[in-house]
Amino acid sequence: MAGGNAGGIADVLGSLERERSTGALRVGDEGVLHIVRGSVAGAESRHAPGLSGPDPESAALLAMFDAAYFLLGSAAEPVFTEGPANASSRRVTAATLVHEQRRRRAMLDAAWPDGAVDVAPVVPVRRVRRQRVILTGLQAEILLNADGRSTPAQLARELGRTAFACLLAVRGLAAASLLRIELPETVPPPVPSPAPGPPVQGPPVPAQSEPSERTEIQAEWAPPDHDLLNRLRTALAELG
Repeated sequence: MAGGNAGGIADVLGSLERERSTGALRVGDEGVLHIVRGSVAGAESRHAPGLSGPDPESAALLAMFDAAYFLLGSAAEPVFTEGPANASSRRVTAATLVHEQRRRRAMLDAAWPDGAVDVAPVVPVRRVRRQRVILTGLQAEILLNADGRSTPAQLARELGRTAFACLLAVRGLAAASLLRIELPETVPPPVPSPAPGPPVQGPPVPAQSEPSERTEIQAEWAPPDHDLLNRLRTALAELG
């Protein structure tokens, strides 16, 4: 069993990818990432509900990326346990997860820069100060179903939507001054974007011309799967 988050969850995933490890990477009580020969084959987070829909594979992918968004930003200590994988056949690289997490983070910050609304109960304002308000279908659903106690993640579970789609809709409502921000007594820290870790140095290799000279090898992650990311964004747009 190994753990350590000095370089962040993303760096741990990169290390497991290079070692082609198989097992479970638990992130405190936040959730778990399932690893198969170095690739991520599943992710579960207590902040992200599972999904059902006409396309089970797309729903499973959306649920994986939803959970990974929260897990990659967690400050909890990751602990990896080798063992049989409990995951689907779909596998993605660590770089693909990090790429999508950063894209989602940028979209959320562009809609409303304060991440406090991500974990606060959704409380609609009693009086709208604008003459005209344009809402998306999801934003209207959220306002109609908000009970003043449920967070965006809880509403996502109730509405059968992705956690990210609800977070983005809620931030848009906050930007339109349609929500009152009422933070609970204990607020989890906002999810940060994973910073790129330091380059990993491989074993020194003697140069052919001068045996005494040593060269450092910089290990790299497998590249992001852009076809998968495009498919994911299409499915997210259809459900969001």
